[in-house]
Amino acid sequence: MKSKVGERFSEFYDKWMCQLDVYLQQLLNVSKESTVSTLVSTEGDKQALVSKLTTHYKEYYTVKWAAAHEDVLAFYCPVWLSKLEDAYSWLTGWKPSTIFGLVESMRRTREPGPGLAELTEEQVRKIEQLRVKIKLEEEKVEGKMERQQVAMADRKKVELVRMARRMRNEELVAVAVAMKGVLAGMERVMKAADCVRLKTLKGVLDVLSPSQSLDFLAGTCMLQIQLRKWGQTRDSQKGLMVNPELHNNLIF
Repeated sequence: MKSKVGERFSEFYDKWMCQLDVYLQQLLNVSKESTVSTLVSTEGDKQALVSKLTTHYKEYYTVKWAAAHEDVLAFYCPVWLSKLEDAYSWLTGWKPSTIFGLVESMRRTREPGPGLAELTEEQVRKIEQLRVKIKLEEEKVEGKMERQQVAMADRKKVELVRMARRMRNEELVAVAVAMKGVLAGMERVMKAADCVRLKTLKGVLDVLSPSQSLDFLAGTCMLQIQLRKWGQTRDSQKGLMVNPELHNNLIF
């Protein structure tokens, strides 16, 4: 059953994904041009399109954080995702290190479409340095989540569980305070993970040229949208609820 926050964010997410698909088509149109694009003719114009995408991602996290402050648990049990998307989720979103696998795959691809075959040795070196840094950041966030989970079994919380059979008003207050602390901790972990995701995207884009950034963003959008399409198709076959309008709008 959806909470009020879950319902609102589901509506937002459907619209956000549809807009992401619109941006993907723009990126693909630009990537198809082998010389000067008729749509994006200057480096400045290319950078403007990159900025549109990064602004779109920032909007997602702005709305997400505001909603999570109301009900953070909705984001650990996201009703707006397909089961496949949820299976690949890492602390309420995509795992940052997957970006580096995508970059490597795009470097090696020989298929038509966006690719990153022209990275310089210096760019490859910087991306590898970023990969090592982000891996350490992931481990720090995972450590925070582990401490949060272990804290659930500390002495004070165990005492609150024992109190549950003989609750009095003052004890109900104690439970409410303890639960507030748990939820605040979960919210901090979520935001820490999101910050690593944003840092990863920014770090890669800072290394790439505007043209390469367009191809890279096309690859990330394509992966995210395709994963959603596969997940919704499977859920639909299993008789689970999907958004048919969004499913039909995905273009591949």
